[in-house]
Amino acid sequence: MTIRGFLLGLILAVITTVGAMAETMRMAVTTSFNNSGLSDILLPEIKKDTGIDVQLLIVGTGQALKLGRAGDVDAILVHSRQAEEKFVDEGYGTYRREIMYNDFVLVGPKDDPAGIKDSKNAAEALKKISDSKAAFVSRGDDSGTHRKELSLWQNAGINADELNTDWYRAAGAGMGATLNTASGMNAYLMSDRASWLKFANKGDLGLLFAGDPILFNQYAYLPVNPDKHEHVKIGLAKKLEDWLVSEKAQEMIGSYKINGETLFTPNAVPGKPAS
Repeated sequence: MTIRGFLLGLILAVITTVGAMAETMRMAVTTSFNNSGLSDILLPEIKKDTGIDVQLLIVGTGQALKLGRAGDVDAILVHSRQAEEKFVDEGYGTYRREIMYNDFVLVGPKDDPAGIKDSKNAAEALKKISDSKAAFVSRGDDSGTHRKELSLWQNAGINADELNTDWYRAAGAGMGATLNTASGMNAYLMSDRASWLKFANKGDLGLLFAGDPILFNQYAYLPVNPDKHEHVKIGLAKKLEDWLVSEKAQEMIGSYKINGETLFTPNAVPGKPAS
């Protein structure tokens, strides 16, 4: 190889490396989404189809929104509609776009000391736990799951701030760690279905209550607004969004199963970017 050929090869390698770096973006996602294992399925296909290397920051919804407000990520994928709409209304997100949903479930000791298994609704189930003072583990981390849990206690007529800490424990951690804590304590908790199905250390816990419409759990994608942070990669965020709502991605999301059970149901509406 001539010196000239070597130099040309070196220049091309540098150009290729710089181009690859330009196709990297950061997205904050919830711990529940990551715990499900779906990200391991989607990320390689995203890179193959779009050339985007998506770097995930795995946090609770509250922290994900803070990262978006600070301009530390290019987009977020979270599940707390009221907080998402506030994020957009304040101008930090360009819009929210629904991608998929699953549901929350109440998990607890298989012998069900609080007797929640035959409850008519989630409010009744939580009231039984409160009345019996059976051990309950909350995420306690300002995540979408934690916010939903607090709203469910309120819906049951119970002030979560006044729950007795002798039986109500805040883990202050992600979904996986909270599930581990509950398993170790043989306690009740609320989990998203995907994390529960993926969780291996179930111990003596079982899924005891589900199916109440109030337990619906929608995930949405929000690009960070470049008007607030001009450095965000809005072009890549939009390219990723287009892939997530594509027929291929939605089919992959819907067909992802553990032990024959579907973890997420896709519900993106093609051609409808804003809501």
